[in-house]
Amino acid sequence: MDLDSKIYVAGHSGMVGSAIVRALQNEGFKNVLGKRSSELDLKNQSEVEDFFAAEQPDYVFLAAAKVGGIGSNIASPAEFLYDNVMINANVINSAYKAKVKKLLFLGSSCIYPKLCPQPMKEEYLLDGKLEPTNEGYALGKIMGLKLCEYYNKQYGADFVSAMPPNLYGENDNFDPDHSHVIAALIRKFHEAKTTNAKNVVIWGTGKARREFMYVDDAARACLFLMSNYNDPAHINIGSGEDISIEELAVKVQEIVGFQGEIIKDTSKPDGMPRKLMDNSKIHNLGWSHEISLMEGLDKTYKWFLTQK
Repeated sequence: MDLDSKIYVAGHSGMVGSAIVRALQNEGFKNVLGKRSSELDLKNQSEVEDFFAAEQPDYVFLAAAKVGGIGSNIASPAEFLYDNVMINANVINSAYKAKVKKLLFLGSSCIYPKLCPQPMKEEYLLDGKLEPTNEGYALGKIMGLKLCEYYNKQYGADFVSAMPPNLYGENDNFDPDHSHVIAALIRKFHEAKTTNAKNVVIWGTGKARREFMYVDDAARACLFLMSNYNDPAHINIGSGEDISIEELAVKVQEIVGFQGEIIKDTSKPDGMPRKLMDNSKIHNLGWSHEISLMEGLDKTYKWFLTQK
């Protein structure tokens, strides 16, 4: 990418998209384009095709998605599948028609089977059944990465796919009904602290293990891959470290300064037992994450306080 290339970031106002925009601006890219959903409905094929025909971007980062925590995924699987299928198909196909030089599609570690061997290697995709609690979202992401792969194979496109772990950080969604685990925990502990509550309830047994990465690290990985990766096969971009949900809750409790008790609601689902990705592929290319979990949690909580 040249510094004057026209770069479209789909989902630029979301957590991941806004981090990609920050990373691009920090590197000196001057022609970064974004549209809010009120301006451009990515689920609408004709709107997306008209946008690409008019703007003719050189590069595309596809970070737009319908996202949510385990509760909203369970409640709205049809919506998660439909929205993500439509967004991915419209943007990828329109990018091809507009002769975009390169597109990077951002997926998710939930694409891997529920009982996947750990750490999860890229070749384990479709080797088993998905985790039922987020199957709709996972299928939408699998469709996106496969569509990129097939456009490369059939049309000679240069579309690459990156699979991050659970992301968190600035511009995360802290809504109690739709947030991911770190944002949900930060809000729970903060509200418990401010109301002098005696305890905080977390979902599940706390034994499930997850890999987390601060969103600015993920954005750096995306820029790195845009310049250094041309393989049609998807690539993991994780931290290579995981932690149990119970251990994570204790760390968030420490960051927030809540003095009460943590109670586990074992009637709620854990989701996948473990999600740790094998990141040797991107590490061998020369990239690794920089922000530790505690540093990232501290940054995220401080940002959350500015929004409050």
